Amino acid sequence: MSMTRRAFLASSTALALSAASTRPAGAGIGFDHNTVVMLAQDMAARDYAPRPKVPQDWQDLTYEQYKSIWFRHDAALWRGTDASYNVDFFHPGLYFPQAIHIDTVTGSTATPVPFDLSAFDRTDKVPELTQDSAQNGAMGYSGFRLRTELTEPGHKNEFCVFQGASYFRAIGFDQSYGLSARGLALKTGDPMGEEFPDFTRFWLERPAPGQRNMIVHALLDSPSVTGAYRFDITPGVNCVMDVSATLFARTELGHIGLGPLTSMFLFDSTDRTRFDDFRPAVHDSDGLLMQNGAGEVLWRPLANPKHLQVSSFVDEAPRGFGLMQRARKLSDFADLEALYHRRPGVWVEPKGDWGKGAVTLVEIPADQEIYDNIVAYWRPKTPLTAGQRLDLGYRLTWGADVPVQTGLPQVHNTSIGARRSGGRIVAIDFQAHEMFADGPDALDIRVSSPHAKTSDGVLQRNPETGGLRLAFRFDPGKRQMVELRAQLRRDGAAASEVWLYRWTA
Repeated sequence: MSMTRRAFLASSTALALSAASTRPAGAGIGFDHNTVVMLAQDMAARDYAPRPKVPQDWQDLTYEQYKSIWFRHDAALWRGTDASYNVDFFHPGLYFPQAIHIDTVTGSTATPVPFDLSAFDRTDKVPELTQDSAQNGAMGYSGFRLRTELTEPGHKNEFCVFQGASYFRAIGFDQSYGLSARGLALKTGDPMGEEFPDFTRFWLERPAPGQRNMIVHALLDSPSVTGAYRFDITPGVNCVMDVSATLFARTELGHIGLGPLTSMFLFDSTDRTRFDDFRPAVHDSDGLLMQNGAGEVLWRPLANPKHLQVSSFVDEAPRGFGLMQRARKLSDFADLEALYHRRPGVWVEPKGDWGKGAVTLVEIPADQEIYDNIVAYWRPKTPLTAGQRLDLGYRLTWGADVPVQTGLPQVHNTSIGARRSGGRIVAIDFQAHEMFADGPDALDIRVSSPHAKTSDGVLQRNPETGGLRLAFRFDPGKRQMVELRAQLRRDGAAASEVWLYRWTA
């Protein structure tokens, strides 16, 4: 196969960048996003090589010591310039034993940002750390955060963080960090264990004065796959990220997760029997929302099962999915510190046709809120073969509400409990909506289960919310698992989201 001049130049640039960490500070080289694509392609043709770890004394930092080192705002990238963003860096060590490398891009020139230990302050709890590798630029950082003017002129607020494996997270206005996104998920929930690809290198395009968006490029690497990512990030009431990714499979990828989200769900009113806690609920997200290729809107409340469970929602050309937080009152959690009611949801909107596959939900047992035990992603039906290239694009929207207006009443809350006479009772609260103006009698109730007999259901006005509450019974008998489905309809058309739930004993 002949190589075009453009491909040759890009490949040459990629090879030069592969040794960029050894360039002296200030030395630049030509760059565009195709440079990252060619670098990923070149790496995929070679065996995976694990990155070196930072010096042992950095790895041996305790949690308290690690927290006692912090980056100084006055050392931020582009501080004191007319750039519309500042960038703070995180130091490596402890949970981050392998460093990443960062370049800035001005025009079409990439220049490395060397590790600078003097940019960090620390308390006397922190021992003296190895500096030789730090000072010559070989060590690198563990991640970075973006800051720009959001609500106060002249003050740059934090709104986005990239740190650890291929994890990143963001917030909209007046929100607190919660769930995370990832560049890629591999073998999540598989018996042989999960593989976690890493973003090993970033290129940060210097923004112009007043520029609202920020462009970040990232190189992904793992034993099974490499990838080139481009993030076009715009903060605001919602933080919007347009993601372009090019993947190169080193091996066959039979279980790959696209647009993956990771969150925490401990308990709520669906089941709190295992938690003696003063709070009524503890979670970063309370449900998986989906709009399938046929336009049907599905809501699946999250669960914290006793055993690992995986749910697959088969679809073709999905319109979107996301992990959402619909509990928005402080009283929903009664937690004055964690402020779970301010955690964002994230909506994944595919660009183009993602074909056949399934929105996949993995729910992992957890006994503490420090564990991220929920994962959601799109799993293509057809595996990627070794050597295959995959190009995809999608939009991530971080915020309080879904950016897509379905026009249907949403499920506001789900409660489940035992009945004195046996079996279980389910209460589903739907938000107030104009579709409910004629009252409950104008609506049809659809409740079903392939595993257990359900009652017909009772629909009543909820005077506190102004919406409607659907209550029904089911008896699982000796079954350990029961799938449930409910929806309100009017004149043969949907009058609510489809509510889905998997009850486990």
